[in-house]
Amino acid sequence: MAARRSLGRRFGWLWAAYAVSAYGSGLGFGAIPLIAVLVLHASPAQVSALSAVGPAVGALLAVPLGPWVEFQRKRPVMISMDLARFAAMLSIPIGYALGLLGFVQLLVVSAAVAAAKIAFNAASGAFLKALVRPDDLLVANARFESAQWSSIAVGPPLGGAAIGLFGPVTTVLADALSYLLSALGIVAIGGREDRPRRPDPGRPQAGANRPRAGTDRPQAGTGRRRGAELLDGWRHLLTHPGLRALYLNQLLVNGLIMATEPLLAVLLLRQLGFPPWQYGLAFAAPCLGGLIGSRLARRVVARYGRPRILRTVGALRAVWLLGLVLVRPGVVGLVTVIAVELAIIIGMSLYNPVLATYRLDNTPPERVARTLSAWSIGSSAAIAALSALGGLLAAATSPRTAITVAGLLILASPLLLPRREHVEPVRDAELSAAGAHR
Repeated sequence: MAARRSLGRRFGWLWAAYAVSAYGSGLGFGAIPLIAVLVLHASPAQVSALSAVGPAVGALLAVPLGPWVEFQRKRPVMISMDLARFAAMLSIPIGYALGLLGFVQLLVVSAAVAAAKIAFNAASGAFLKALVRPDDLLVANARFESAQWSSIAVGPPLGGAAIGLFGPVTTVLADALSYLLSALGIVAIGGREDRPRRPDPGRPQAGANRPRAGTDRPQAGTGRRRGAELLDGWRHLLTHPGLRALYLNQLLVNGLIMATEPLLAVLLLRQLGFPPWQYGLAFAAPCLGGLIGSRLARRVVARYGRPRILRTVGALRAVWLLGLVLVRPGVVGLVTVIAVELAIIIGMSLYNPVLATYRLDNTPPERVARTLSAWSIGSSAAIAALSALGGLLAAATSPRTAITVAGLLILASPLLLPRREHVEPVRDAELSAAGAHR
């Protein structure tokens, strides 16, 4: 067996910070919808609204954060976003203890956490690209993916047990504390980080006439530049053929899969009578498949090539969602959920690190934060829109019918995957040179 590749001490702290946050979120997996159902007795439409409105408002709040993150030191941004999530999540057990917890508070917390997550991911992606060598990006992304899925495998069963023993907000408190520990881990990374410089739009030549004091032309020029920066991430995604196809495909696949989560919570917990520990097990056990997929990513890319993996695995991960329609009460229903989720997760955990590496490879360093921010905002908006539509459909028909529609729609997603010639990597130098001639 080959020795495990070391990516350095600083990456080790970054990975540790990510892992502790991921394990905290694993403990709190589905905690906010669960609290809405069990504590506030929310309806299916309200639970879907919680999954829709929070990410939608969070995405809207995050729109100006991409350019801001781009021109800040990334570690302070990551620390600030962790502390913001710590404070937001901590407000839930405080509100519950005081008897003041309400549905609006859950919406506000969901939006704040969503916005902070987008900013954190944009900063951490840019920081990772500067931290490790290009040849190590796939290894690094696969380790993050492995930590993510292992945390969900371990967290929900423990979270379900903790809820049963200590009450419904226990896992939310654990999730909040994990963000605090993550911030401390990022502090421990250390090292010097230069502040990125905003591109100079051009200075007046010597002897040229300068605007008189009191005019607003410089401010107007600055406003136009800042407005262009807001859209620069989307501009890069939508003008790069490979990224555009993968982006649109990811919006549809992630949006439809995540839209079924609150519907499945209502179906399993309320209509089929699953106890919380079985609900947690149904999502935790399949996550062991995430360890399989993430560990295989580097090997299968080396053997089959990145374009083939993006096309083949990207298509296969979309065919299983329809199986959730077959869920029934009892052990058979539990096994059905586990089998369907296992197939989805193996595909996703293999696909995601390959996609993340391709995205970083094909984005120049000075656009990484804005591109990742645009990607996350679009993903959050798609999840919000499709969750809202799913909730409305479930209210008009049933959660099972809404899941059926999502399972049928996702079958069309492979049509959005790129052709072979569109998925060859474009290096940073080539992208920068192309951008210089625009």
